Amino acid sequence: MNILVTNDDGIHTVGLATLARVASKYGRIVCIAPDRERSACGHAMTLRDPLRVKRVPMEGGFEAYQVNGLPVDCVNLALTEFFPDGCDLVLSGINNGPNLGWDITYSGTVGGALEGAINGIRSIAISVASYVEDAPLHYESAEVWLIEHFDWLVSAPMEEHTILNVNVPSIASIEIRGTKITTMGMRVYEDRVEKRSDPWGREYYWQGGVVVVDSSQIGTDVWAVNEGFVSVTPVRLDWTSHSQLEHLDKSLATRTSRVR
Repeated sequence: MNILVTNDDGIHTVGLATLARVASKYGRIVCIAPDRERSACGHAMTLRDPLRVKRVPMEGGFEAYQVNGLPVDCVNLALTEFFPDGCDLVLSGINNGPNLGWDITYSGTVGGALEGAINGIRSIAISVASYVEDAPLHYESAEVWLIEHFDWLVSAPMEEHTILNVNVPSIASIEIRGTKITTMGMRVYEDRVEKRSDPWGREYYWQGGVVVVDSSQIGTDVWAVNEGFVSVTPVRLDWTSHSQLEHLDKSLATRTSRVR
């Protein structure tokens, strides 16, 4: 099995090394990731700057490259340069923090997996979900879960152009209550943009805000992780609201008839 490992936190991270260690048990791996943290870049792609690739040493002796670009760039470069005979699996992560609910639209980790799906490759994003800043991240719990579920991840039925988004609670492995197949929950932010002044009195803005987590919706990824379960959410590239098509079509037809 040919496996591409990427992330959005950068090539020299514990999460990437952990994921590479697990994946290496199942086939040939190539690690290719940004040369620095690129969190919240979503599914962005570099179009107006040259991309440069450099081989770097990596713990475990894995074949690893850094790119002065984004996760999507890394996936496309890897498929072009390092997998001439094809790639069987794209693994993106292990992300430093949660990728839950609507937050996944910002996630470079998920963006990398989506690029794999666009290329017709089974792709999985995985994150360690910690809600407390500076709290220890239990990558070892994600590693144990991955080893136990790897065969299922690569064989479970999936629709075309769909990824699996996995979030492992950042708790000791023995405390994890199990695994849930989930829908996307809600994660929104209060006071998203904060206005500040620098020492010279010039105004600037800092974007971030306080996350508001709605864990009351049973069956969502937010709920599952909050309850101590690993969340696995199928996410598809087709964002079309299919349930709205008929209603919009009728609405447009009614307006058109009135205009006439």
